[in-house]
Amino acid sequence: MKSKKSNQKMLKISLLMFVLLFFTAIISAANSTVKRWGVFSVELQGPSLGNPFTDVQLSAVFKNGKKELKVPGFYDGNGKYIIHLSPDKEGTWTYKTESNVAELAGKTGKIKCVKPDKENHGAVEVDKTFYLKYADGTPHFSVGTTAYQWVSQSKELQDLTMKTLASAPFNKIRMCIFPKWYTYNRTEPAMAAYENVTDTTYDFTKFNPVFWRNLEMRIVELGKLGIEADIILFHPYDKWGFATMTKSQDDSYIRYAIARLSAYHNVWWAVANEYDFMIVPVTGNHVGNKDKEDWDRFLSILQNEDPYQRLRSIHNGHDVWYDHTKPYITHASVQSSFLEKGIGLRNKYQKPIIFDECKYEGNIERAFGSLSGQKMVERFWWGAMNGCYVGHGECIKAPDDILWWGKGGELHGESPVRIAYFRKIMESLPFAEMTPVQLNKDVYELSKEGEVYLVYALKASPIKITLAGNKEYTVESIDTWNMKSEVLKTVQPGEFTYDAPSDDFLLKITAVK
Repeated sequence: MKSKKSNQKMLKISLLMFVLLFFTAIISAANSTVKRWGVFSVELQGPSLGNPFTDVQLSAVFKNGKKELKVPGFYDGNGKYIIHLSPDKEGTWTYKTESNVAELAGKTGKIKCVKPDKENHGAVEVDKTFYLKYADGTPHFSVGTTAYQWVSQSKELQDLTMKTLASAPFNKIRMCIFPKWYTYNRTEPAMAAYENVTDTTYDFTKFNPVFWRNLEMRIVELGKLGIEADIILFHPYDKWGFATMTKSQDDSYIRYAIARLSAYHNVWWAVANEYDFMIVPVTGNHVGNKDKEDWDRFLSILQNEDPYQRLRSIHNGHDVWYDHTKPYITHASVQSSFLEKGIGLRNKYQKPIIFDECKYEGNIERAFGSLSGQKMVERFWWGAMNGCYVGHGECIKAPDDILWWGKGGELHGESPVRIAYFRKIMESLPFAEMTPVQLNKDVYELSKEGEVYLVYALKASPIKITLAGNKEYTVESIDTWNMKSEVLKTVQPGEFTYDAPSDDFLLKITAVK
């Protein structure tokens, strides 16, 4: 009897173990599945003694058929190490880790990559020399904004910024990792990228995982809103020492940023905001210890070590522009109010041109932040008519110096709703197939010959263009400020003339199908 009961008990235990193993396998398989262009994290436990940020090297080689990626890992504190995979190919990926620490080396696994979410089109990349598209071929018409140090603010203010972005017209945001010390930005960060030594000083050999986890979370949230995170690595407005780290600390910082952030499909790299203000000798209220060769090295690290090859740029202060023809650069990030130079910049650099900073809508005493809403909107149209992209910013005075351009929060200006109207029109056009032409000092044409023509008059003036083909055209006037359109007439192909009755006057001329 005992033997029979014992056998029955063993059978029950065996069945229970089988069920547990079965469901464990199901859970494991589910956890080892990632959507295309999503992020799968390989998490490992390892040493926490000493300084793992500097002492431990970790990476993994991921393979899917002939596709192979070597991806750097990073230390996330408390003995946890992470490697982020963002697969751009469906199917089974295998991996094997490499490390100078035995307990982290030689770890293997399999990950199944499935179809992406409908709203995830992959990373933005260059299209047809001058334009941008997503990895799946969907056009990306960049309509950016700037909120430099919004991720250095309190959770409440960060949440408010995200709420604002959810209903704003922007699909890209320029944002710093480091806090800023500047007019309307003189507050200590709620948290920073490195561990505190004192309230205002930091250990540049030890990163602060709490800050970086929050930054990753915000990038993910931006991605869900369809917003690109244009990550600014360095800037000259500093009092904490971030702008004057040693060369080895700079390089370590860039590599940590690559390891933690590059897997997110909506990340872009901006090596610096106003890089030339950080070159020794610095002037005014700027801070920095860089030389010209440092910027080449930083961009080279990004080009050579970012496994996902996210977009790379560098932003100028005054007229000391970086050589955007260099292969490290994917697009030109420009600070300039001379948007009429757009066509020339395209021809010079043979890359997409983004006027990321062409001054901001605002009412502060500084010239860069005193544009009217109407002038801000004008610059978007002006830039687009030159075949370029344009960025927004807002410097309207607010309580506690919470200006959008610096800390995020809420938008108060008149331009965002008009920029939404602008974006809607531009996204309805085959922008990447349209050619910009300056007809005269004040009139621009952007057209896909024989199909659609935009004609923009900065000033009231005569318009004269030639409409190609043999189809009739519908002529529509667009009031860019009041956001109204009116069909004026139908015309035959050939020479077309019209007197623009006002400034900022736009005609849309479309071939009748």
